[in-house]
Amino acid sequence: MAGFKLTCLDCGQVNRVPREKLGAGPKCGTCGAAMMPGKAVEVDPAVLAKAARTDDVPLVVDFWAPWCGPCRMMAPEFSKAAGALAGQARLVKLNTESHQAAGAAYGIRGIPTMVKFAGGREVARQSGALPADRITAWARG
Repeated sequence: MAGFKLTCLDCGQVNRVPREKLGAGPKCGTCGAAMMPGKAVEVDPAVLAKAARTDDVPLVVDFWAPWCGPCRMMAPEFSKAAGALAGQARLVKLNTESHQAAGAAYGIRGIPTMVKFAGGREVARQSGALPADRITAWARG
């Protein structure tokens, strides 16, 4: 394989990243953004859809809203998990209040809900706030 396909979470451009470079801070060839940022990144529905169907590295999405207490409680834990999973998976957030159609399109019935995508399809779903260690274990599973 020539490398892993990763969608830039900033500009949406698909990049190829060699396996050995995943943990070495690869950057987008178009905009220079970090491809494996090691932190949770807010995305829009178009970038999420492209990354979910294209990326060769697991993508974990936190569907949340600013008015949701459990979502706000889980936010720092989700960020810690993103750091723990750096080089293995990418963790992103989608605001379902700002992007209500996207929440509906993914069948989100309650928040926070995490959805894991791998190989171009949804492979796991978890609702409810979790601590970082449980998020990390779930994402690896």
